[in-house]
Amino acid sequence: MAKAKWHRELFERHPANPILTVDAWPYPANAVFNAGAVLVGQTTLLLVRVEDRRGISHLCAARSADGVFGWQIDQKPTFCADPANYPEELYGVEDPRITFVSETGEYLIAYTAYSQSGPLVSLARTRDFVSFERLGAAMAPDDKDAAVFPVRFGGRWAMIHRPSSNIESHGAHMWLSYSPDLKHWGDFRALMWARHGGWWDAGKIGLNCPPLLTAHGWLIMYHGVRITAAGAIYRLGLALLDEHEPSKVLRRTDEWVFGPREPYERSGDVADVVFPCGWVLQQGQLRLYYGGADTCVALATANIGEVLAYLMALPPYSPQNLPVGFHERF
Repeated sequence: MAKAKWHRELFERHPANPILTVDAWPYPANAVFNAGAVLVGQTTLLLVRVEDRRGISHLCAARSADGVFGWQIDQKPTFCADPANYPEELYGVEDPRITFVSETGEYLIAYTAYSQSGPLVSLARTRDFVSFERLGAAMAPDDKDAAVFPVRFGGRWAMIHRPSSNIESHGAHMWLSYSPDLKHWGDFRALMWARHGGWWDAGKIGLNCPPLLTAHGWLIMYHGVRITAAGAIYRLGLALLDEHEPSKVLRRTDEWVFGPREPYERSGDVADVVFPCGWVLQQGQLRLYYGGADTCVALATANIGEVLAYLMALPPYSPQNLPVGFHERF
């Protein structure tokens, strides 16, 4: 019997999953996962987080003509931590989100720098994924799960990120900040709060893929973390932001739309995790590249029209089920 329409998953796993594992790597490593993704011409480029056998992560580029097979992987790390010049990268660089900025012809990379004081958001830019210019730390610890919008709003750049210095007492929520120059960030405002209680996204949420402009506004994907007796479960939800006022949330899914199910998502270095850092849209197909159990890279696809129809069928977003004392700023 066919599943009811509302039970059909929007994102379908590719039958070749996982599409990248450490076995494909040209040099020794422990795991490959959490890849940023972008189209460079017609080539899909993944900037993969590679954890070495010390436990320190760097980034390595992998390229494919069809985004599924035939990956050409850089023979050595593409972007390594540089703690001598950037001490905030002492324990590695992780989880890149890539934004192409047509205004400058550059790719902006928001990544997690792991400092002695905890994780923080850093930025770099490149034109070719061979040479990189670091812009330095954008946020103080603890902060991560960041991506920059590809356009300015009122002359300012905008970035979604997730501060979490008081996570045990206050939770971890998604925030929006602005900058005139990509170096000095301010005008901080809450974007979306984690829910509380039994929700799948209670306590801690964070951005996954960079915002994607659609006919209905900015599409974003975020993760929620539910703590169970067996440990944490990372699942994914969607939201729409206003095209011109990204601080305004238009829609937000109550249910998660993608969660760990397959063995490569449920078993690995960190069990029960699906964690994308990038997606690409090509000819109406949304390709979602995600880390499975902090061990491999996998792919899921969706029809962008169906994704937007699903979101637009939801009631307009209004904050609900928030921790006592929290108020959203709109």
